[in-house]
Amino acid sequence: MLFGETPLAGAFLIDPELREDERGFFARAWCRRELAAHGLTAEIAQANLSFNHRRGTLRGMHFQRRPHEEVKLVRCVHGALFDVIVDLRPESPTYLQWLGVELTAKNRRTLYVPAGFAHGFQTLEDATEVFYLMSEFHTPEAEAGARWDDPAFGIIWPGAPERIISKKDQAWPPYQRSSVGARD
Repeated sequence: MLFGETPLAGAFLIDPELREDERGFFARAWCRRELAAHGLTAEIAQANLSFNHRRGTLRGMHFQRRPHEEVKLVRCVHGALFDVIVDLRPESPTYLQWLGVELTAKNRRTLYVPAGFAHGFQTLEDATEVFYLMSEFHTPEAEAGARWDDPAFGIIWPGAPERIISKKDQAWPPYQRSSVGARD
């Protein structure tokens, strides 16, 4: 696994280190030891799939409030998406900064999303499927989000002929520090 730091504190892009021969390749997609060697959370509580029928589907921006914040490892297994994270940790030097990366089935990249970040994505192709490894169990009472177009973040999303957004994601309120369960 090849770890690349991103401009956001604690977030990494992880590329598979391909071992190729005439049959194809073999690569490690997740390794507790390698994650731990980089100081990253390596606990997995659950794995999730998200299938999206149409290009322009936007999901986000989601997070869980303290004390149920979750680390995510996000990978596109079919199609392509523009994956976005926002640092919601008030004590972080990259607080409220965002990062957008293209994850595709072809590039096989994984985005390591630290605890305390909001996460969302927009599909770039029809029939896009996303696979997540999560460090915490989904806790409905800790579920939270912020608007995908919140001016507090200033995310620049790719153009789409049509954006498909759930009513729930359209209804998230503007971001407020108190929404993450910040301890004062």
